[in-house]
Amino acid sequence: MASQFSTKFIHVSEPYPHVFHVELSRKPVNAFNVEFWTQYGEVFDKLAEEDVRAVVLSSTLPKIFTAGIDLSDLASLSSSQSDDDTARLAVKHMKHIKTFQYAIGAPARCPFPVIAAIHGAVLGLGVDIVCACDIRYAASNATFSIKEADVGLAADIGTLAYLPKIAGNISLVREFCYTSQTFSAAVAEKMGLLSSVIEGGREDVVGAALELAKVIASKSPIAVAGTKHIISHALDNSIAANLDYTAVWNGGALQTRDIIENVSAMKARRAPTFAPLRTKATSKL
Repeated sequence: MASQFSTKFIHVSEPYPHVFHVELSRKPVNAFNVEFWTQYGEVFDKLAEEDVRAVVLSSTLPKIFTAGIDLSDLASLSSSQSDDDTARLAVKHMKHIKTFQYAIGAPARCPFPVIAAIHGAVLGLGVDIVCACDIRYAASNATFSIKEADVGLAADIGTLAYLPKIAGNISLVREFCYTSQTFSAAVAEKMGLLSSVIEGGREDVVGAALELAKVIASKSPIAVAGTKHIISHALDNSIAANLDYTAVWNGGALQTRDIIENVSAMKARRAPTFAPLRTKATSKL
C-alpha cells in the first residue's frame, strides 16, 4: 500500500504495520524546488487520511538531509518582473509564501506523530522541515545551519515560528538565526531542538526512529491523536484555556472502545488491537 504514496522526489514505504517511512530523494542534495515541496505537503496530507499511526522522515542521501531551498527557484522568484505595482506584487508573494508554509507544515496537521530522523547536513529549509515534526532524533554526524540570513532573508517557512517555542535557549536561537553559523547535533540537543543524538549516521538514526515509531504505533490511535492535538493547543494557549479545551476533548474521547480493548488486552496478556482512527467513509470530515 505504501508505494502508492511515493512521488518523483519522495519515497514512501511501510517497514512495520502502521509505521510509514517517508524519504526525501532529490539528488544530488535534496534541494527543494516548487515541485518538491508541493509533493511533500501532498504526501503527508494523503497519509493523514489512511490508517497510519507514526511516520519517520529521513533522506535517502547518507551525507545530507537537505540543502534547503533550490536557489535557482528563489532567484527566479526574487527577480521576476511584473506589471503589478509594489503592493500588488507583495500580495502575490505573500500568497506564494503561505502556500509554501502550508506544505512544509503538513506534518504538524497530521493526526499521527512524525519523527524526523536527521543525518548529515541540514541547511535552511531543512530546519523549517524538522521543526514542524513532533520528535527529532539526529545522528551524531548531523549539522545544522539556519542559512536564510546568508541568502538575504529572514527564515519564513517555519523556523522562526517554531524554534523559539521548541528550544530552551533563546539566546542560542537568536545567535544561530542572526549569523547562519553551523552548529552540531550535540549543540542542537543542548539547545532543546533534539530528543536524542544517536551515535553514527543515517542507518543508525533511522533505525532508532523506527523503533520509537513502532512503540507509538502500538498505542491507541485515539489516545495518540488526542495527545498530539492537545499538546499543540497548549503551545498557543494558557494553562487554564488548555485544561478547558482538554475537558471538552476528552468528554468525547472517553467514549472510545480503545479503553475497553486496552483493559481486555492487559487481562489476557496480549497485544491490543485498535480500529483505524478514520474510516474511508469519514476520512474527509
